[in-house]
Amino acid sequence: MEKTIMAIEQVAGVLKLFGDKTRLAMISLLAHNECCVCEFVEIFQMSQPAISQHLRKLKDSGLVKERRSGQWMFFSLNKENEAYPLIRSLLPHVPDQKERLEALEAEGLRMSCCD
Repeated sequence: MEKTIMAIEQVAGVLKLFGDKTRLAMISLLAHNECCVCEFVEIFQMSQPAISQHLRKLKDSGLVKERRSGQWMFFSLNKENEAYPLIRSLLPHVPDQKERLEALEAEGLRMSCCD
C-alpha cells in the first residue's frame, strides 16, 4: 500500500475534528457500520440538527460519505479519503462503540426510522 503524506494543515484539521468526543465516537461507529441520522440521534441522545451539524463537518472534510435512501440519509466512513490511513491508525486507541449499536438494536430502534 502506498503511503500518503498529508500536509500539516490537513493532519491538524483531521485531529481538530477528532477533538470532539461525539465526532470521534461517530467515526468509530462508522468504521464498521453505515448509520442513519436517526440512529445517531438515539445513540447520542442529541437533537437531529445537532447530529446533522457534526455529520456536516465530517462530510465537508471528506472523512464520511452519505447515501440517500428515500427521505433518509445514511453515512459511512470514506475509505478513499487520503486521511483514512491516519484514521485507521487512531481507531485502535478509541473505545469500541459497537455496544451502542447493539443496545439500539436490542431496543428495536436500529434503523427504525427507515421502515
